[in-house]
Amino acid sequence: MVAGKYNIPIARPYFTGEETELIAEVMKTGWVCQGPMVARFEETVARYTGARYAVASSSCTTALHLAMLVNGIGAGDDVICPSYSFIATANGITYSGATPQFVDIDPATLNIDPAAAEAFIEANYTADLRNKKTGNKLKGILIVHQIGIPADIDTFKQLADRRGLILMEDSACGLGSKYKDKPIGASGNVSAFSFHPRKVISCGEGGMLLTSDLSMAEQARVLRAHGASTSDLARHKAGGLAQETYDVVGYNYRMTDLQAAIGIKQMELLDSLIARRVRIAGLYNEAFEELVELELIAPPAYVSLWNYQSYPIRLRKGGAEERNALIHALQEEGVSTRRGIPPIHKEPVYERGVTLSHTESVSARSLFLPIYPQLTDDEVSHVIASVKKCVAKVPLPAHR
Repeated sequence: MVAGKYNIPIARPYFTGEETELIAEVMKTGWVCQGPMVARFEETVARYTGARYAVASSSCTTALHLAMLVNGIGAGDDVICPSYSFIATANGITYSGATPQFVDIDPATLNIDPAAAEAFIEANYTADLRNKKTGNKLKGILIVHQIGIPADIDTFKQLADRRGLILMEDSACGLGSKYKDKPIGASGNVSAFSFHPRKVISCGEGGMLLTSDLSMAEQARVLRAHGASTSDLARHKAGGLAQETYDVVGYNYRMTDLQAAIGIKQMELLDSLIARRVRIAGLYNEAFEELVELELIAPPAYVSLWNYQSYPIRLRKGGAEERNALIHALQEEGVSTRRGIPPIHKEPVYERGVTLSHTESVSARSLFLPIYPQLTDDEVSHVIASVKKCVAKVPLPAHR
């Protein structure tokens, strides 16, 4: 193969062109912001995941913020979360006035470790869940289904129930994945999804809050639309007779009907898109399991389906220097990659002198390979050949 003919990106959203038909319908109606198409998209996602209620928003980050607010989390509260996640996980907590408290991951799953969370609570909180240093009240745990790998929801639910905590789910990457044969989003916990272009389906941008609690869903609908007591759609259906009041300070977290139209069409493709990702991942797994220099993720038995929102590989030895050398070598072969998820607790805005050994080690030794439905078999073969070639020539500690 000639490397020069390849220019394989790390990810690419998948659109068929049929999305424009539904977008055109929206434009004909003139209702382009948070109207009937958004309601239809919400119903579609709720039905697919098995959630009782779905509330669309402008992004997963804003959905996370709403998740905090509808659970009564705010200033003076702490929320446990992983650091091995995109910074939006912590930002959603911070927007509410609460403080994110970072806990280490299980390197085998890339998800927050239940045992580490329990130990963190024991070490840092009093019997009544007051932070020993700040006096903040520990209110909740925000688990993340990182790169689509379901976290152990039931174990965390047991921990949350024992401690009187609220369990929430950052499901930004989790749409289509299954935990114990149930779709992510079906647990009943407040959960937030993303439709960013790096996700399995995309609206360009957008998010969704899922919940089993009607009052929480209604509160989220009010808060996402400036605090209006009655939605635009309800006022329209009432012929202008329904009048809204503003009893709370809300936000402009609305999704457009243009985005929702794309989302509806994307949902029709979701299972087939995941099937293609799973097939590509299977080819990667088969090819790379023989490479002693690499570690692959073997999901626990409770993971019924991993949607492979991303595909990670990890060096068994070495660190960021060797990982970066591998990234550079693959780029020269026409294969784009990305470094392991940067730990949030090492970012200047959240730096508090915390050390999380597994999070830091996994981040330094990891990179993500291209995986998206449009990858051709030839391109997959090139990625595989390039990884084998570059691992062999990069001076990794395993070779010394």
